[in-house]
Amino acid sequence: MSKEKQEQEQDKRMAALQKGPPQKREELSDVRLIRILATDIPGNKSIYSGLTDIKGISWTFSNAICRKLGMNKTKKIEELNEGEIKKIVSFLENPDVPQFLMNRRKDYETGENKHLIGNKWDLQKEFDIKRMKKIKSYKGVRHTLGQPVRGQRTKSHFRANKKSRGAVGVQTVKKPVAPAPKKEVKKEKKK
Repeated sequence: MSKEKQEQEQDKRMAALQKGPPQKREELSDVRLIRILATDIPGNKSIYSGLTDIKGISWTFSNAICRKLGMNKTKKIEELNEGEIKKIVSFLENPDVPQFLMNRRKDYETGENKHLIGNKWDLQKEFDIKRMKKIKSYKGVRHTLGQPVRGQRTKSHFRANKKSRGAVGVQTVKKPVAPAPKKEVKKEKKK
């Protein structure tokens, strides 16, 4: 009997191997995507974690949104109706949050506190780096050289930026090239 059971178990294993890997529970086609401010957010995420997929929204800012709008943080994004989504978008365009939650305080050009989201944040960051490079501040020079900007050590870190040097810790010894053997040419004597 034990041999028969072993054979049956082995047959089951072989059949399972022939079927292939087990399928995922959630297929991509089953997950509904909700678009908020040009960002696709999977519908199976909660509001609290889903909003952090939008560039420029941190966990703290997401929490502030949920509290200000009186939304349940654990509610799934796919359960939101159009009115709630519009409410979130309008709040993100003009956030009414404390100054310390803003990601651009005392803007260089206008001097006001802003909160930038998405592509606006990327563009502003690029402009700031270009300005620092142009005026040749310390940070701008570090950006130009591809070095760390905020005072990190560089002796043993940031080796990836040293592209032209090759592998770290590997020393190659150049072997001297032996000259090619000289061919002896016999000169014929003129008579």
